[in-house]
This record gives sequence, structure tokens and C-alpha cells, in this order.
Amino acid sequence: MSDAELRQACRIVLPGHRQPSPAETFAAMAAWCDANGVAHDVYGEGELLQAFEKKMAAMLGFEAATFVITGTMAQVTALRLACMERGSRLVALHPSAHILRHERGNHQLLDHFQALQLGDPQRPFTLAELQGVPDRLAAVALELPARELGGQSPAWDELSAIKDHCRAHGIHLHLDGARLWEAAAGYGRPPAALAQGFDSAYVSLYKGLGGLGGAMLLGSRAFVARAQEWFRRQGGNVIHRTPYVVAAAMQLEARLAAMPACFRRTQWLYDTLQDFPRLRPNPAQPQANMLHIHVPVARERLLEIRNEVAAQHGVWLLNRAAHAQLPGTSYTEWYVGDNLLALPDEQVRHALTLWSDAL
Repeated sequence: MSDAELRQACRIVLPGHRQPSPAETFAAMAAWCDANGVAHDVYGEGELLQAFEKKMAAMLGFEAATFVITGTMAQVTALRLACMERGSRLVALHPSAHILRHERGNHQLLDHFQALQLGDPQRPFTLAELQGVPDRLAAVALELPARELGGQSPAWDELSAIKDHCRAHGIHLHLDGARLWEAAAGYGRPPAALAQGFDSAYVSLYKGLGGLGGAMLLGSRAFVARAQEWFRRQGGNVIHRTPYVVAAAMQLEARLAAMPACFRRTQWLYDTLQDFPRLRPNPAQPQANMLHIHVPVARERLLEIRNEVAAQHGVWLLNRAAHAQLPGTSYTEWYVGDNLLALPDEQVRHALTLWSDAL
């Protein structure tokens, strides 16, 4: 049995959101389209798409927003434009940035910009580290929260100081907001307050919002217009954006309304994990509704435990596992979503007991 089949057979799944079948998703989309009189956009021209773009821009306090087929295309394009505007090719990125970790060198091989790694790999970079850069930066990209750090974000005062520094020095500050809504719940502030002070931002339409794919790039009207031309040049001018927009728009309000509850559930989970010392969360305190759980076994053994518990008890503990820094240790990423919200406390404790005992 494959991992996907094993997960599907489990009666209890801990991480993430419930995953409806394609048939369920498409049926819900069709019903929503019928109820709202949705017509297809054509190469970005359409009432639904443009209304959704305006709604996103207003929610986050930007002049404009535009649909992008992927966040990968959105972010390197935004940073390329920032470099072109400022006459410098240098962009500061955290070592854990998605661009560096997961995009196969696209910024370099496609000649978008030159990347300067900034800060310690295990924590967000600080204002002092940014101030210590002697070069003239065109842009700084900041991921909130930082996925590869278990959902860490800078303290609010530190974030505000970084914004002030970039503004004072004419540095374009870009927000990797793939999980912006989660970070806002962790800060206890509205998303627009988090986005304020950034010159541009990217948000995902499928991560926390549960859509099929796609992204939004936000910024000034002139900046977004230039980005749209570059998306066309890179093959991003797909004929119909409608499926991606519908999949996100039909559940936007419900997903955003659930973010504070997801964060409170994460806080409860941290309290509960104190009873399971073999399961060590990172960061030490929750900063978003996601975390890493470190365990004292190698990655291969962790995956074996996952599959054994799934087969014997019908409980799916984790999705992917990764090697940790110390030999014989590993970790997994947990996103606290629909699944943990819906599970009674005692079932979560039972699942954690199964996991801890297997360790």
C-alpha cells in the first residue's frame, strides 16, 4: 500500500486540513459558480478575477494586486523589478528562503538577481544583521512566518524596525506571505497591519486558503502593471484564471475566520506536548499555527513508526519527515488546521501517546 493509500485509510489524521476528493472540490466549485453567476476570465479580463484582485489589495492595504500562476514566478519577478528600479542586483534573503531552498537556482540561472544570504539559518534575521550589510541592497525579502524555521517570525518591534530601516535607506522590502494569514493570527494583529510597510507582497491561494493553486502579487499600481508584463514574458499569461480564483474565493472568509482558532489550538497543543518529552516542538513557543516536532530517531525510523501506527491504529501522525542536525534525530512539520480543530482532545492525546510510546 502506498503512503497516500495508507493515509486515506486512516480514520484520524493529525496534521493539515481535510483533503476533499477532486469530485467533492469540483462539485462545490460548480455550485458556487452557479450561485454567483461566474463567467470565465479571458487572459486576465473578467469580473470575478478583477473583483477578487481588488478585494485582496484592499484587505492588505495595497494599491493593486494581480493573479500569478505560481508564487515562484511572483517572487523572483517582484525582486527583479526592485533591482531594475534601484540599479543594484543585490537582494538579501534568509538562508531558509523558499527561493534558495526550493526553486532550483532559478533566480541565478534565469539571471533575475544576485542573492546575499543574511542571518543565522536557525532563526529570523535581525535589524542589526541587516544594518551590518556594507553593500547597497536593492531589496530585502522577508518570509512571515518562516516555514523552514517551524513558523518563526521576528518580534513585532523588530519587524517594525526592519521596515523603518528599509524605508529610510530606499530598500525595496518584499513580503513572502505564503502563510501571511497564519502569521497575522500569531501576532494577534490584522493582516493589513502586518503587510503595512512592505513595498510588495506575495500571498498563496492554496496554502492556508485551501485553493487549487495560484498566487497574488500586491504592490503599487505601477509596480503591478510592470509585473504583469513580465509574467507574460515568462509564460504566465494563462487563458483562464477562473478555476484557481473560484477555489480560493468560495472559502476565503471561512478560512480567514478560522485562523485565530487554529492558533489557539496550536497553543493548546504546545501545552499538551509538555506531557510528551520525546516530542520536542520548535519554536519553543508557538508563533503561528505551524511547528516542527523533533524526535530522537532517524528519519527512516520515524517514517516506519508513522506507517506502523497508521496500519495498526488507523492514525496518521505526520506527512513528511526530514533529517535533523544531530545524528539519529529527525523532525516533521505540523500544520494545525481542520483536522486538529475537529478532533476531541482525548483523541489527540491518544495519538500522541501512540507516537511517543513507539519512540
